[in-house]
Amino acid sequence: MTAPYFTTDLADANPTAVQRLTSPLRNFGKRQYFHGPVRTVVTMRDTKLAQQLFRTPGKGAVIVLDGGGATDTALLGDINADILVQNGWAGVVINGAVRDSAALSQLDLGIKALATTPFRSGKSGIGAVDVPVAFGGILFTPGQHIYCDPDGVLVSNEALPLPPVSTPSSYET
Repeated sequence: MTAPYFTTDLADANPTAVQRLTSPLRNFGKRQYFHGPVRTVVTMRDTKLAQQLFRTPGKGAVIVLDGGGATDTALLGDINADILVQNGWAGVVINGAVRDSAALSQLDLGIKALATTPFRSGKSGIGAVDVPVAFGGILFTPGQHIYCDPDGVLVSNEALPLPPVSTPSSYET
C-alpha cells in the first residue's frame, strides 16, 4: 500500500505544478492514498472498453474514467474492481457511479466516484481509451500524474516528489 501523503502538502509544495479536481468525488476503496500515471477511458453508461483496459497490466497507474457524470448506471462494481487489484492498478477516478460499495470498501484499491447505484451499465463498446478527457475543471491526458487522498485529487504533467507527512507541530498558524 502507498505510504500516506497529503494532497494539501503536495499542493503547498508545488502550487504552480498541480491542478485540482473540483468535482465532489467520494472515496469507495480501501486504499485512501493513491497515485500514479494517468490512463483514460471516456464512455457513457457502457463499460466494455473500460473492462478491456482493466484486464491489462496496470503497473501502478490510475484510470480516469469519464462517464459524463451520469449516476444512473455504474461504471465499476466489485468483480471488475477485483480484476483491477489483480492486475496491479493503483486506483480509478470515476466521473460517474459505482455499485457494490460495501465490497469495494474491502478491496486494496483507490476508488473515487460521484455516487452509487444498483444498476449495471451496458456492454456495447461505446467510447475511447487513452484520449484526453475533461471534467471537474481538469483536462486529463494520458501520461500525466494523479494524486488522490481523502481531501481531493491533484494532477500534474510530471511525477512529483511526495512531501513528508506533516505533523501538527509543523503546521503554520
